[in-house]
Amino acid sequence: MRISIDSDICIGSGQCALTAPGVFTQDDDGFGDVLPGREDGAGEPLVREAARACPVQAITVEGD
Repeated sequence: MRISIDSDICIGSGQCALTAPGVFTQDDDGFGDVLPGREDGAGEPLVREAARACPVQAITVEGD
């Protein structure tokens, strides 16, 4: 699995960090970010749910 956030689309709603805090965080400006070393999802079962919860669909989850 490979996770990324399109920073040009993200509005900083924080749904990703609330849903899967072991993978996502918010940067100093409040925008979503993937935690360092967690780009593979780190086995977090809620990664896909976090992507679905993003109101602007800024999160991409590729692979299994």
